[in-house]
Amino acid sequence: MLKQLVLKPREARRIRRGHLWVFSNEVREMPSDCEPGALVRVLTHNGDFLGNAIFHPHSLITARLIGKEVEALDAAFFLERIESATRFREAIFAEETCYRLVHGESDRLPGLIIDRFGDYFVIQTLSAGMDARLSTICDVLEQRFQPQAIIERNDSGLRSYEELEQRKGVLRGDLQPNVEFVENGLRYSVNLLEGQKTGFFLDQKLNRLALRRYVQGASVLDCFSNQGGFALNAAPAGAAQVIGVDVSGGAVAHAEAHARLNSLQNVTFVESDVFKYLQKQRSDRVTTDVVVVDPPSFAPRKKDVGAAKRAYRKLNELAIGVLNPGGILVTASCSYHLNEETFYRLISEAAQRASRDLQLLEQRQQSPDHPILPAMPETRYLKLGIFRVL
Repeated sequence: MLKQLVLKPREARRIRRGHLWVFSNEVREMPSDCEPGALVRVLTHNGDFLGNAIFHPHSLITARLIGKEVEALDAAFFLERIESATRFREAIFAEETCYRLVHGESDRLPGLIIDRFGDYFVIQTLSAGMDARLSTICDVLEQRFQPQAIIERNDSGLRSYEELEQRKGVLRGDLQPNVEFVENGLRYSVNLLEGQKTGFFLDQKLNRLALRRYVQGASVLDCFSNQGGFALNAAPAGAAQVIGVDVSGGAVAHAEAHARLNSLQNVTFVESDVFKYLQKQRSDRVTTDVVVVDPPSFAPRKKDVGAAKRAYRKLNELAIGVLNPGGILVTASCSYHLNEETFYRLISEAAQRASRDLQLLEQRQQSPDHPILPAMPETRYLKLGIFRVL
């Protein structure tokens, strides 16, 4: 029989609506002698059963709901949930095998991330419950996919919240120095042990594709281009000229290699601080038809929101300022702590400062292989707007 965790009065409403986390300040009675990662029963203050959850006695997230019917986190459990996630990805990305296979809570596997790059799978276990069962997860992936290699990228700082050390390396199989895969018909070659997060940003997959309809005959500037994703999607879609800008020399080198891999002649990459680059473009009166702004998170913590607002506002003011009349601004934020309403207000304020008007053409989010739980705002983090600048 599983041990019980009992909530304080009036703390069950959010859980009943579908949120999957129980926070430490909401708990009246902790289960005794339970190790991090153990399964427990979550009850309301008057004994109503809310579901079974993965427990951590020292984390702010004390329990992660996983289902009323789940009694053991064994191979059968993981196979069923990974198979469910796989069927969905295979249906929406029938032509490709490059996507996020498991997106944590959204796929009812709290704290587990699995990205697929063809025959290579990259895992992050961000909760103690998933980390303790890493071997079982690898067994299931081997049974289901027969992968060339399984890699762990457990070098995320988020693991510290669950008292987990940072690690990365090959768990199963043989890993090539660079793994080649296809996204949106473009070839990439990535070092899965060294790239950011799990080696490549997959959440912009369909947003990169959406850019293509706006670039016919246009000059395109891709800011924070990283390994070239947006720039490389613009180049074969009829863009006249594409420039990608990133402060990292390593990222620029990778982007250039990807351009060569795809035989793209109309794209170049520049190593530069984006803010300084845009300021110089504006002072030199150099304009362009399309600007993409996809920066790293400016607000990784809640206390960073004030500085992040100023950065997003200034960045987009500069981007709007170098656009030709009728030009297209594609601008994104991956900062969860900056909500969607605030983000779009900042873009509007940036346009006012640049003395321009905007038309919102598309309001987009993370790719559907990163699904969102409506009752859990923590699963929705990426915001992307496509604007026409008047």
